[in-house]
Amino acid sequence: MVKIITRKSLGTQNVYDIGVSSDHNFVIKDGLIASNCFNKSHSTAYAYVTYQTAYLKANYKLEYMAALLTANSGDTDKVQKYIASCTSLDIDIEPPDINVSQVDFTPLGKKILFGFSAVRNVGQNAIACILEARNEGGSFQSLADFCDRVDLRAVNRRALESLIYCGAFDKIESNRHQLIKDLELVYDWAQSRARDRASGQGNLFDFLDGISNNNTANNKARKAFDAPKANPVPDLPQPEKLRKEKELLGFYVSDHPLKSIQQTARYLAPINLTQFGEQKEGIMLCAVVMLNGVKKVMTKKGDPMAILQIEDLTAQSEAVVFPKYYEHIGSLLQVDTRLIIWGKIERKDDKPQFIVEDAEQVETVQLVMVELTPQQAATVEERHRLRTILKEHSGDKEKAKVPVIGIIQAVNSRQAVLLGRNFWVQDSISAFQALNNAGFPTEVKQLTGT
Repeated sequence: MVKIITRKSLGTQNVYDIGVSSDHNFVIKDGLIASNCFNKSHSTAYAYVTYQTAYLKANYKLEYMAALLTANSGDTDKVQKYIASCTSLDIDIEPPDINVSQVDFTPLGKKILFGFSAVRNVGQNAIACILEARNEGGSFQSLADFCDRVDLRAVNRRALESLIYCGAFDKIESNRHQLIKDLELVYDWAQSRARDRASGQGNLFDFLDGISNNNTANNKARKAFDAPKANPVPDLPQPEKLRKEKELLGFYVSDHPLKSIQQTARYLAPINLTQFGEQKEGIMLCAVVMLNGVKKVMTKKGDPMAILQIEDLTAQSEAVVFPKYYEHIGSLLQVDTRLIIWGKIERKDDKPQFIVEDAEQVETVQLVMVELTPQQAATVEERHRLRTILKEHSGDKEKAKVPVIGIIQAVNSRQAVLLGRNFWVQDSISAFQALNNAGFPTEVKQLTGT
């Protein structure tokens, strides 16, 4: 008989060893056990399949995660969850590569490449054409070489722009803006060459290709020399590159706007969006998010409110801003903005809904970092002095938006503790001066600069 070993927590049992108990039937879903009326034969089948997938994940994690991403490529929420899982498993997810990627997600070394099928505006005919040209003639050496070898009736200009913007040509030329400018000239050039070949005509370089067809490198060099090229231009700004990636792949892949502040943001938001549904109602929560969409709605009374599409490094979700909060933060709700949002969970039809009560742009957030010795942290009088100073500088609770973080420095460790919001301060500079004067070494840092 197979036993099941679990660790109990509130309401759920996390799976550590998979199997069937002798006195309880269960169904496994997303790593959790739920009571169910399945008979034991059905439960056994679930357990056996779960054991198989657990074995694959443990021993072939790269191939397993690539298969999961491919199988769920149409489900944005699941794909983002699996991408987050890949990050925790030290598996890098990279944009498509015109010389390596296949139709679906492709394991390569210690990373997974996006497949061509995940790129918007690139159809099945275009993908088949690209793979056929690559199999016949080897790797593409340049944008001109690519356009000259593929059938541009299948791989049209829009598909090429999408491939460039999502990073598929980065290994050939990392300047995506330059590639887009070159495409304006190269596309017409390649079409002209294709028409000449179709009519039985050719140029001098085609003739040279024919008499030296054993020297593929020379042929490709001649084509590259023959192809027109635009004047040099600077690359796109990083935010614009990421926005295009998100638009075409559905996700930020080569980077993420929140990744640079990931470590510091954990001080403010120790839980992520995937964990929000597990939180109790009425507790003030905080999240560091990208704002992907804002839908302004008018209530029956004519008051404005908003429904937000938000995401962090782990998931995408929806949030609601009711009129009384929209009045204060409505001006901050701009698409592609990095925000810190505060709010509470409410349940509607047994589904958790995040109600935003306050927000601030990441770029304006400051942190007051207070250094404490272990003796100060353990002494009641010192803690009382610290609380008193912070209370004096908290002012109006609604305006106290500067988080205070206590750094407890021991001999071999350094622990950061986010103080409760009732100890946050209104003015970072005056709090900084007061704390330093009182013997608490303090510094003020920008969230984006730490």
